[in-house]
Amino acid sequence: MGELFQARTVREARELLGEHIKATGLAEQVPLLKAMGRRLAQDLTAVDAVPGFDRSVVDGFAVRARDTFGATESLPAYLDVTGEVYMGQDAAATGVVGVGQAWRMPTGGMLPPGADAVVMVEYTEELDELTIGVTKPVAPGDNIVFAGEDIASGNGVLPRGHILRPQDLGLLAAVGLSEVPVLVPTKVGIISTGDELVETREQPGPGQVRDINSYALYGQAVAAGAQPCIYGIVQDDFDLLMDRLKQALSECDLVLLSGGSSVGTRDVAARALDTLGSPGVLFHGISIKPGKPTVGAVVEGKPVFGLPGHPVSAMVVFDLLVTPLLRHGFYVDDPLEFPVRACLTRNMHSASGREDYLRVRLYQENGTLIADPVLGKSGLISTMVRAGGLARIAAEKEGIEAGEYIEVKLF
Repeated sequence: MGELFQARTVREARELLGEHIKATGLAEQVPLLKAMGRRLAQDLTAVDAVPGFDRSVVDGFAVRARDTFGATESLPAYLDVTGEVYMGQDAAATGVVGVGQAWRMPTGGMLPPGADAVVMVEYTEELDELTIGVTKPVAPGDNIVFAGEDIASGNGVLPRGHILRPQDLGLLAAVGLSEVPVLVPTKVGIISTGDELVETREQPGPGQVRDINSYALYGQAVAAGAQPCIYGIVQDDFDLLMDRLKQALSECDLVLLSGGSSVGTRDVAARALDTLGSPGVLFHGISIKPGKPTVGAVVEGKPVFGLPGHPVSAMVVFDLLVTPLLRHGFYVDDPLEFPVRACLTRNMHSASGREDYLRVRLYQENGTLIADPVLGKSGLISTMVRAGGLARIAAEKEGIEAGEYIEVKLF
């Protein structure tokens, strides 16, 4: 087991864990309507082009663009209306748009042969049922979506590991996929430790507090696409903790243990984790605030995290070390992990060599995104509720001044 508080950086902690974690990679086919938020198990390729034919994007008239050149309101280009396109029907089966001719065209209708543009109905005037005047010229391709312009046949549409969003479901429906292969959600076991903890439905006595972390971590796991399971509260007893950890490891892919990771004489988490299996504890302590007394272990390919007992610390560490695993199955360098830059409202001190993570309230002011620190100790869950994101002060900085911009991860 590593020495207590030989603190690693977040990057070092991820690298150590990544060397020993075995991704499960189990996949299943699910209906498209059940795939929201799931992670793709393989690359997906479009068999058919989208759209499958040239189609209009406006109501109007299909024309040969050259027949409209020079048209103005005072001198329209007069065209004969010789056909009409109907939705859902093959326009090629009913004729060709010839010289000086136009076909009535609905939005989304198939472009008939011979036409190469569509004139919006607003730029036409009907002289009678068989003749229109075009008051504004169009160029070839105007007001048309061409076959394959959205998605080309044979092109990759979504990569393996992609987490499906609402727009992705629409894309997959467009290419005709009613079922998709997705990775089976990671099963996450959640254990809270501490003699002071009681269930949320109980009235705490003197010196007791309700279990916050089980619920907060459960919510974070669900938000990251995992399947969490709460294993309840365990007292600060080595044998009891070992039994609960063994059960969770036998049933889950990843285990979270909150509390019992600091320097108290009764804190047994690190010792328990290091006796469960190989390779055991990889680090005890990461150079961040809040969340320094974090234990990272791997047991027979399964990651196990000893998170701090304070709710804010536990949730911050979850975001940094657990969320990437649940979303991607492994650690990746993600430039969008902290995608927002915001202007800080006050001076904030930070110790050199340690990354500080600030809870911040975000709002707009004169077109600028503002980050206002939500101050409070790491045991105060209300500070997370009031915050809209987590801002990072890099390890090489000894603080940041009001007016400087800071990177923010949104909650």
